[in-house]
Amino acid sequence: MKNVSGNTSNGVELTDLSVGELAKGYRAKEFSPVDVVRAYLGRIEREDPELHAYLEVFHDAEMMAKGAEGLFASDPEGSARRPFLGIPVAVKDNILIKGKLSSAGSKMLQNHIAAYDATAIARLKEAGAVFLGRTNMDEFAFGSSTEKSAYGPTKNPYDLSRVPGGTSGGSAVAVAARMAPIALGSDTGGSIRQPASFCNVLGLKTTYGAVSRSGLIAAASSFDQIGGLARSTRDLETLFGVIAGHDPKDGTTLPDSVRTKKGFEHEKTIGVPRKFLSAGVDPKILERFEATLATLSEKGYRVVDIEIPNIDYALSAYYILIFAEEATNLSRFDGMRYGLHKEGKNLADEYKKSRSAGFGWEVKRRIILGNYILSHGYYDAYYRRATALRGLLVKDFDAAFSAVDAIAMPTSPVLPFKFGEKDADPLAMYLADIFTVPINVAGVPAISVPAGFAEHEGAKLPVGVQFVAQKLSEDKLFAIARDVLGEP
Repeated sequence: MKNVSGNTSNGVELTDLSVGELAKGYRAKEFSPVDVVRAYLGRIEREDPELHAYLEVFHDAEMMAKGAEGLFASDPEGSARRPFLGIPVAVKDNILIKGKLSSAGSKMLQNHIAAYDATAIARLKEAGAVFLGRTNMDEFAFGSSTEKSAYGPTKNPYDLSRVPGGTSGGSAVAVAARMAPIALGSDTGGSIRQPASFCNVLGLKTTYGAVSRSGLIAAASSFDQIGGLARSTRDLETLFGVIAGHDPKDGTTLPDSVRTKKGFEHEKTIGVPRKFLSAGVDPKILERFEATLATLSEKGYRVVDIEIPNIDYALSAYYILIFAEEATNLSRFDGMRYGLHKEGKNLADEYKKSRSAGFGWEVKRRIILGNYILSHGYYDAYYRRATALRGLLVKDFDAAFSAVDAIAMPTSPVLPFKFGEKDADPLAMYLADIFTVPINVAGVPAISVPAGFAEHEGAKLPVGVQFVAQKLSEDKLFAIARDVLGEP
């Protein structure tokens, strides 16, 4: 029997239910997709003015929910073929939804209406998803705090004076604050996992090539991957099953023939690169990290120390490579072919005025550095050497996975920091990515799992632990996450 109060029949709020629980409730006719969407819209109306997770809430969300209700009524058996039928989803602002604004958090694209669906969106539509709105992000996915959005920062729901992480901060906060059951994000160097850690939710960075990048506004094309944020491992697993797979629109996607479940191959062995963790990590984070490893040991996992020889250089190589790719990708935004246009005295002046007005400071910094790296005389010294190091790191990870099933590290070396705390020192911001960027350099999958809280300056702040597996071994990561969280 339907209950339109925002609660289930046993008093649980609809916005507290997982994707799996919502689907089960729909099939049992305990509540409808319209009930759920209205509950989420009401919560967004109450909570988001302070948190600013959403840049836009879609006015047609309730209409989409009514369409899902119709499908349940006309084809109840067919609902099993649509795992997201009637499920609300929040979408990061750099993933295209046909007919909707997609600004990538930038003034440069403030009036950009998507002409087509990203492949991940098209697959979610086919699975029956209802899109709640587009979430805030660092401009063009450049940043680690969601402070760099042209439309204002998103706040951490656990401490409003602190950042939620980035660049998928809006998506992380939407899920953490019960303003969406699940959300899409993108991960270039930790942009899903770090905000997941800061906001006490799960965050999945998929294998490079496992999910199509078609319809994702590019930051650094050889690093970017679409993934998800959720409160349940099963929900992330369901999402991955829907959006993953070969796409002829994206030549970097892997063939479906290589997507086979691998299972554990080394007696459930977790490797820890302790030498890499020896400096610069907040002791409170290490405490939660060790507690998580102890939990896994109690559940039959074997924890061993490993070395990844070139991992110390991954951060330097990563920023050289992404600055070069970001500068190249943003060269198209000149005020003529794409983006904001400002009148000038001549063509060069129009380029200058349009790009000056359209881009924020972090974007401009990366364009300048990227063009410097690619300039004559510096390409060999920087870009070519970073590319060679990337190849070495791929081999290092392959060697590690010949002996262990997964690698464990803290997701972030620091706890959620206060707004403006790192503005004067951009290098300190970049260093906060030290544990996440090696995974993108190697192209392997990783998941950030909530690992409890740490007391800091009078606040209880979330901590995340990251698990990394070999390419296309997302199934191992889901199994480990379930064991950490005690999920069935």
